[in-house]
Amino acid sequence: MNILLVDDHVDTTTIMSLLLRQRGHTVTVATSVRGALDFLARHFDLLISDLGLPDGSGLEIMRAFSRENRIAGIAVSGHSSDEDLERSRLAGFKEHLSKPIDLPSLLSAIDRITKGMPAVPQN
Repeated sequence: MNILLVDDHVDTTTIMSLLLRQRGHTVTVATSVRGALDFLARHFDLLISDLGLPDGSGLEIMRAFSRENRIAGIAVSGHSSDEDLERSRLAGFKEHLSKPIDLPSLLSAIDRITKGMPAVPQN
């Protein structure tokens, strides 16, 4: 899958992108809303985004990418009240994971999302 990973914590993006790449995914990293929106013209299968970013919210990113193309999303946040989960869902995220994120939870969320995605045609 082609994944856009957005988080302002450099260690988090370094580790998560390494682990996702080891599983065969292509990962592009952004550390801000503005940085993520710079990739708006590119196609991604999955957005994994922290919600609390220095220049805004991952909710903005999900809304922008959803307007441009069909994309699945996993929200990552230190907050997971019912209200937080509802905001994520309304923005278009299919999953909402609470920090700190562990790899099995992330991989399970990716599996749940990709089961509903159409297969990529093979040549």
